[in-house]
Amino acid sequence: MAKAEAINYKPPSGFDIEFLPGEKRLEQALLDTIRQVFERYGFTPIETPAVERLEVLQAKGNQGDNILYSIQPVLPPSLLARNDSGAATEVAAGEGETRALKFDQTVPLAAYIARHFNQLSFPFARYQMDMVFRGERAKKGRYRQFRQCDIDVVGRGQLSLFYDAQVPAIIAEIFSRINIGPFLIRMNNRKILTGFFAAIAVPEAKIKPCIRIMDTLEKVGATRVKAALAAEALTEEQATAILNFIQLQGSADEMLTQLADTAQQLRDSEQLLSGVQELQTVIQGVRDLKVPEDQFCIDLAIARGLDYYTGTVYETNLIGYESLGSICSGGRYEDLVGTFVGETMPGVGISIGLTRLLRKLLDAQLLKPLSSSPAQVMVVNFRQDLMGTYLHISQQLRQAGINVLTVFEERSLGKQFQQADRLGIPLCVIMGPDELATGTFTLKT
Repeated sequence: MAKAEAINYKPPSGFDIEFLPGEKRLEQALLDTIRQVFERYGFTPIETPAVERLEVLQAKGNQGDNILYSIQPVLPPSLLARNDSGAATEVAAGEGETRALKFDQTVPLAAYIARHFNQLSFPFARYQMDMVFRGERAKKGRYRQFRQCDIDVVGRGQLSLFYDAQVPAIIAEIFSRINIGPFLIRMNNRKILTGFFAAIAVPEAKIKPCIRIMDTLEKVGATRVKAALAAEALTEEQATAILNFIQLQGSADEMLTQLADTAQQLRDSEQLLSGVQELQTVIQGVRDLKVPEDQFCIDLAIARGLDYYTGTVYETNLIGYESLGSICSGGRYEDLVGTFVGETMPGVGISIGLTRLLRKLLDAQLLKPLSSSPAQVMVVNFRQDLMGTYLHISQQLRQAGINVLTVFEERSLGKQFQQADRLGIPLCVIMGPDELATGTFTLKT
């Protein structure tokens, strides 16, 4: 028999998301915690397809085509027809549709709402824990496929700012329960940025590109940001004013005072003042929800690069581990859902890129894998002819709510104990002829 060609079984670049059993069990524990907190605040679960029509994913033009994965089935010859020139053409349901893998959960949520509009109750509060796909440059800890844990609330016509205030309370509860150390929820309002840019005479067409530039400040530094602003034809005076503005510092109350003063000093600052007032309402709501003062702040450098954000924006960092980047981010949007349903439907939400985050936390040793097995007890195989008794004992323990791994193969006790140690099973039940005769068993830890 001829030797088969070797198959490269390594995952494609950027798709190496496989966890070892103990790491996967840790991920499941984190998902359980996140789910419990989401549901504690009244969010309901949904799931959307991994594949959407390309026109859906590009509806707001907020993502470059370079991060979208288009998808096309590989059809067998039986489903291919021949055109007049003899070339193969696709013959299948949905012929002519251009499809792509979803890059986030928010745009698919908007399409979901449009598809089920008359069956939903608004404000609609949902959570999702699906996989998303991004064709970004793969590097350590940054995957092209990863699990995202999202919440969003979408209203009809209007949406209370107290939903914006509730978001930091949810973030704070999740990361307090995960117990990975102190963290800081950094908040801003896009109206503050757009209003300030407009007030210093930045052309309207340049405002969104400038916001995307501001969003890179922590990564590239002030010098490169200033150069990028100059490339957008901003004057030296405008670029300096923007950098000085977004680097204002102080407590939440001090920042609100400085922002209000700035708005009073500038002409045509109505939008800036509106953003300040919204942020003030959100901060008060955060305090009313008892989020500790040392867990949130106002940071004008937080812009969020996606164009669909229009109001409150959030980023969360671990104190002392800022190099890990944002561990949770999101914000308010006004027009995204309306693109699909034709009416004003504001929303606010956040996202935790759990796969990416978990790998970073493991590498930083802020979390450790759980034991490889969920079993709490191993019933060892002392003698094969007692297997019926071992099965009976195993079921009795399971019925009492205990996770059990039963050894079916006859091996030395030493090897069975080694297996229990490798799997992290804390207790072994041993029953031989002597224990059987007395109706007892031995426990080994």
